[in-house]
Amino acid sequence: MARLFFAVWPGEAAPALARLASELAIVAEARPVPVEKIHITLAFLGEVDEQRIELARDAARGLSFGHFSFRLDRVGWFRAARVAWAGSARIPAPLAALQAALAARLGAARFTLEERPFAPHATLARRTRRPVPPAAIEPIEWRVETFTLVRSEAGSGRYRILEEYRAG
Repeated sequence: MARLFFAVWPGEAAPALARLASELAIVAEARPVPVEKIHITLAFLGEVDEQRIELARDAARGLSFGHFSFRLDRVGWFRAARVAWAGSARIPAPLAALQAALAARLGAARFTLEERPFAPHATLARRTRRPVPPAAIEPIEWRVETFTLVRSEAGSGRYRILEEYRAG
């Protein structure tokens, strides 16, 4: 079994997000997410049989999307998950369109996805002990030119990119 998800990575926004992660970790008495793990999940597949990995790859291949940018302009806290995050006041239309198109293809390939609405956010601190009040932040520009299929390695928690899909 493989634990899989599709994600976008922050690229040039990573240093600013790493600084924000450190700040939020102090406020929340939490652990900052390492910069190399900061991402926005487009679709979480969970545990997938090894034989179905190729179906996940195929579902994303040829997905047409253009380069786009959006801004993270808010921070907040998911109490139940005990994480602090950064997100956007409004879901950027190109990001929502990319996620919806990917979800439709994955659904057609018979992958079961979460039923809750897409709420794009970058988790920046884990195991919070204190809440992070919702607040506006100085916007951080996030450019999207690719998305990836990622395998989360059991035990180590490391992420391994299985395939990258480029904007066309």
